[in-house]
Amino acid sequence: MADFLLELLSEEIPARMQAKARADLERLFVAQLNDAGLKAADVIVYSTPRRLALIAKDLPDQTEAVSEEAKGPPEGAPDQAVDGFCRKNGVTRDQLEVRDVKGRATYFAVINKPGRDTKDVLSEAIPAIIKAFPWPKSMRWGDASLSTESLRWVRPLSGIVAILGDVLVECEIDGVTSGYETVGHRFHHDGVVTIGNAGDYAEKLRACHVLVDQTEREAIVREGAAKAAADGGLELVADEGLVIENAGLTEWPVPLLGGFDPAFLDVPEEVIQLTARVNQKYFICRTPLPLAGGAGGGPETAGHPTPNPSRKREGNLAPNFICTANIDATDGGKAIAAGNEKVLAARLSDAKFFWELDQKTALEDHAKKLSNIVFHEKLGTVADKVERVAKLAEWLVSLEGNGFDQSSPGDTFHREVSEAARLCKADLVTEMVGEFPDLQGLMGGYYAEKQGKSKAVANAIRDHYKPVGQGDEVPTDPVTVAVSLADKWETLIGFFGIDEKPTGSKDPFALRRAALGMIRLILTNNLRINLYQYFAGISGEELIEFLHERLKVQQREVGVPHDLIDAVLDGEDDLVRLLARVKALQAFVETSDGENLLAGYKRASNILKKEKAEQSDTKPLSYTPEKAEKALIDALDAAQPDVTAAIEAEEFEKAMTALANLRAPIDQFFEDVTVNDSDADKREARLALLARFRAAVHQVADFSKIEG
Repeated sequence: MADFLLELLSEEIPARMQAKARADLERLFVAQLNDAGLKAADVIVYSTPRRLALIAKDLPDQTEAVSEEAKGPPEGAPDQAVDGFCRKNGVTRDQLEVRDVKGRATYFAVINKPGRDTKDVLSEAIPAIIKAFPWPKSMRWGDASLSTESLRWVRPLSGIVAILGDVLVECEIDGVTSGYETVGHRFHHDGVVTIGNAGDYAEKLRACHVLVDQTEREAIVREGAAKAAADGGLELVADEGLVIENAGLTEWPVPLLGGFDPAFLDVPEEVIQLTARVNQKYFICRTPLPLAGGAGGGPETAGHPTPNPSRKREGNLAPNFICTANIDATDGGKAIAAGNEKVLAARLSDAKFFWELDQKTALEDHAKKLSNIVFHEKLGTVADKVERVAKLAEWLVSLEGNGFDQSSPGDTFHREVSEAARLCKADLVTEMVGEFPDLQGLMGGYYAEKQGKSKAVANAIRDHYKPVGQGDEVPTDPVTVAVSLADKWETLIGFFGIDEKPTGSKDPFALRRAALGMIRLILTNNLRINLYQYFAGISGEELIEFLHERLKVQQREVGVPHDLIDAVLDGEDDLVRLLARVKALQAFVETSDGENLLAGYKRASNILKKEKAEQSDTKPLSYTPEKAEKALIDALDAAQPDVTAAIEAEEFEKAMTALANLRAPIDQFFEDVTVNDSDADKREARLALLARFRAAVHQVADFSKIEG
């Protein structure tokens, strides 16, 4: 048994590609071992900006010898067929065996493959892994790059270390040969580093200022950034994505505290955070909240922007940041921090310029420029979309009984909905959103506040894209809800109307997300929306079906089976009422009454289906019913009015309770009564009674769609 080390040295690997590269390296390596009949006790993968590495523990010295059989042509087949079979399997005629296969003598080749040295297997596997590596983006380099057959790698591949135990695994690809030598830190170590085996790999590189374990570097970034902030009397804003990215950019991470001019704090903090995070990979800091009783809590800064009311603050944004150096500087990092401060200052100066420039133009004037932006060639400009959204929002809040008329009555509400809808996309043409597209909506909200718009209008502009994802907050302010709902609704109607629907995994216009957003807005705010009224016209039925499918996806994640939703879908156009029915149904079918009633329903349905009996109307009986038959008639007479009244009152639990009263009568009916009686009148009447029973159950749900 021996441990195997593989290191692939190259120029800088982008941080965003490293996690998948580690997974791909392990996957490809294990596949090569499996093909050869080898298995490692454990496989460990590492990555730094300059290298991918793998250590396979306890590999056997050799593969096991194997014996394989191949079935050939029957005895007496033409010589050409037999000779071809021999050539294919590397045997001669006298090595063939003849066996009986279903009474016919047939040739078999038995191929004995001796064990191979693991070293030889690895020697072939390494070039195969490199050639098959699925980088998201790769390149060719040097003179060989003139040919499309040349090696591709994420950046120029410069070295291969491949050692099994203490023995070099010799291999070569595109002029790069394996060896014992690698390199240490780009600045802290000159010359090569000679690796003896897998056991000393990590420690030899550590001595050369390279930490090969990305989890160790991540811990240093995470803990070091928090300490650097604390040493400055600040609190770090945690950002695990930045931790991973900074660890992927460095081989010897050293977090450092830097600062910037407090005057930049006039710019919204989201802009500062994006500038620091996206452009420079910096963490931001906050000043600690004062302790109870007025005790101090850290340095104070002036000129803070108005906090975004939709987010909880732990403290004010501080004019400081944490950068991650890749060297252990002799001056403690002062020069590095100073250089980063200059870079960030230039970025923040641009952001401050955009912030101030955008405010010189009213949102209404920004909105006029939307007519110059094509939304979709078949759907017109963004200005056209905004006008459609505004009209939909105005119509939506004018309807009675949907929830808006009760929560926010009055002319002011309707005016704010109209204003917010017409300005909701205005920030798309601002300089700030042009620089940071992720700030769309948010910047419009800030500019609306600065322009003196009402809080409701500013909030609606800021949050009308929400909810964007499953974890995103759902707006509850009525103006925001109306504009957000109208925006998503218009998107669905528009793209379905031009037949641009999602197909398979493709959804270029994010229509599934828009549908889920609509569902969450409706359910969270208890809006009583008539879907058939909403989606009347082009693709209306198709859109409702699409929305229902998204509802099933969403509810499946919270434990609601799709079949229960299917059971109440027929004719249901109100999502709030639909889920109330589903909730009551789910609770009912999990009881013994529900289980037994479902069994009785399915038995009745099967009989009716077999007899092709659809009638549910009753007529005077021409015979005296049996006791169990009469009991079911009486139970239906009592239950049906109660079920009808409960459903009309949307008291679905009461409807289920009333339905439960049919459980015992239907069980007894099947126990005592012969449905297919030889008497035609009795048979017809009893089928009609079962049809009536089925119809009573259908008032609550279509039990035929419930699985199990």
